[in-house]
Amino acid sequence: MSYITGFLLPVPAAKKEAYIESARKSWPLFQKYGAVEHVEAWGEDIPPGKVTGFDLAVKLEPDEVVVFSWLRWPDRASADKCFAEMESDPDFDGMEMPFDGKRMMWGGFAPIFEGR
Repeated sequence: MSYITGFLLPVPAAKKEAYIESARKSWPLFQKYGAVEHVEAWGEDIPPGKVTGFDLAVKLEPDEVVVFSWLRWPDRASADKCFAEMESDPDFDGMEMPFDGKRMMWGGFAPIFEGR
């Protein structure tokens, strides 16, 4: 069964194009490790949270937008290999992160239902 790495992060609205370009550049690198899907979704309807919420999770600032993204892998082993090796893989050198990486969150997920 496939495996998903999910991400939630704040991106300055003024850096939207730089973020898109970063995603375009990273996709072939993730494919090299076996990723079969890469989706970046720019927040458009993010209600402000009172107790929980996407905005609170990333400590969203007024000039930022929440981005929700994921990578689909054929299996967890492929994802684990990518993230274990990407720090030493020269192809990842110089990848710009046009956002505050300290406020990004991510995790790995095993799909339990998929409707298509």
